[in-house]
Amino acid sequence: MNAILITACPSGMATTFLAARRLEQAAERLGWQTTVEMHGELEPVRPVSAEAIEAADLVIVAADHVPDPQRFKGKPLFRATIDQALPDPGGFLERARREAEAFVPGGETHATPAPGTGAPGGRPIVAVTACPTGVAHTFMAAEALAEAGKALGHPIRVETQGSVGAQDQLTEAEIRDAEVVILACDIEVDPTRFAGKRIYRTSTGNALKQPKPTIEAALAEAAVEDGSAAPASGGEAKKSLKERGVYKHLLTGVSFMLPMVVAGGLLIALSFVFGIEAFQEEGTLPAALMQIGGGTAFALMVPVLAGYIAYSIADRPGIAPGMIGGMLASEIGAGFIGGILAGFLAGYVAKAVTRYVKLPASVESLKPILIIPLVASLVTGLVMIYIVGEPVAAILSGLTTFLENMGSTNALLLGGLLGAMMCFDMGGPVNKAAYTFGVGLLASETYAPMAAIMAAGMVPAIGMGISSFVAKSKFSEPEREAGKASFVLGFCFISEGAIPFAAKDPLRVIPVSMVGGAVTGALSMLFGAKLMAPHGGIFVLLIPNAITPVLLYLAAIVIGSLITGLGYAAIKRGGQAVAVEASA
Repeated sequence: MNAILITACPSGMATTFLAARRLEQAAERLGWQTTVEMHGELEPVRPVSAEAIEAADLVIVAADHVPDPQRFKGKPLFRATIDQALPDPGGFLERARREAEAFVPGGETHATPAPGTGAPGGRPIVAVTACPTGVAHTFMAAEALAEAGKALGHPIRVETQGSVGAQDQLTEAEIRDAEVVILACDIEVDPTRFAGKRIYRTSTGNALKQPKPTIEAALAEAAVEDGSAAPASGGEAKKSLKERGVYKHLLTGVSFMLPMVVAGGLLIALSFVFGIEAFQEEGTLPAALMQIGGGTAFALMVPVLAGYIAYSIADRPGIAPGMIGGMLASEIGAGFIGGILAGFLAGYVAKAVTRYVKLPASVESLKPILIIPLVASLVTGLVMIYIVGEPVAAILSGLTTFLENMGSTNALLLGGLLGAMMCFDMGGPVNKAAYTFGVGLLASETYAPMAAIMAAGMVPAIGMGISSFVAKSKFSEPEREAGKASFVLGFCFISEGAIPFAAKDPLRVIPVSMVGGAVTGALSMLFGAKLMAPHGGIFVLLIPNAITPVLLYLAAIVIGSLITGLGYAAIKRGGQAVAVEASA
């Protein structure tokens, strides 16, 4: 059988490529010759050639529609939704061979529905996903919601607000026609365009792990957000308030600060390529790189952190006082701890002025451009200078001195604690707390904790990949495919690659991951590893001196990953299939 395989998923992310690989492998087992065309965001589309179409005995489309349908006119073609191809690709191919019919372009308007899923007349939904780093959770949650919405029969459009900005942006018409808006966001996003719509707020992690219950809860419990709206009741109300509280404001600041930290750290590392002290010679390229990275990017870290914490609390009026407070924190030596305090102080003062200071209508328009910045900046600045600044600066100085002069025992303990935290919830609150701690210390030129944190964060995903390879008999075919993806994601410092395994078998996966992560973090601190950039995984190694010492750092990652991978391979029970589908 000579077949053409075409895959495309609603979000254009991982499912497109996973389905293509699984179908291709299943076809190979059947002895078929295949040509694959994938439609996704991760790489350009490579259309099948006219010669391949002419020679094909069968065209199989795992997508909602046939791309460029005219080229397949008259060919035996089978089309079904991509979620039907993932659980049993071999059975999917056999069904395609049985049910394929001569294709007539324009003769169909919908993909073949999955048995027992979806129904005409679903309730239209729009959603936005956003996580602090904007790398993994943002897109994985979007894909999970898209697949779950389709499985439940509800038309859904998801906008991602990741590290490269908003993608697949919702149109005004889509928002207007939507029955409910799902904001699966760990950072603050602008809700003004959803005014008057029923909104349901949750986290990216919840949308990723429980997409169907999230959609069902949104349809049942979403409420219009305005001053007169009655608060939700029960546990969901408390959960919503928690998600919109202090933790979310902090993560918003970290999210906006992170690109500056990454750019600054890598520029500093590039200056070291010419020699560790080459930047001290004025007028040279290393000096310019150090000025851009250390003198400018790192100098803006704390003001940006504070400014966007305040923005999350008070919207745009909070940015100016927040950044002023953050700059003061840097100048008086209070560092990132002082910046966090300044951000919250500025935000809540600005919010209080907005809410409680009433002015005549003739001068009300001056409030956002004059009254709020003046009052909030004055209060924040005076508090930082006369009350908060010196004690916090002393605390940060003591912490920095402790970290720089700690003995091997304390280094092991701190590295082990940070490593275990990174592996506890793989992108959740505990993971983000450890990560924020490491990123904040970069401003005070303390690089060792960040090295331990990134190394440990790579362990769960790499470990699951190792485990699925070493103990193949204990893993089903979908698990082994998930393991391959997890292995690659781990190298990229995307801990979320291990989530499908942790979701199915948490009592084994999480403890063994924490042990491996703790060992890696402890070894990294013991070896004195230092990391200039807080993201990138092993690919940061391509920049000389971004990580030192390289070989010992890699050894720490390998040892921890082997402990996790081999440990889980030993304790896993056979016959337990992980949920690799977003809709599972």
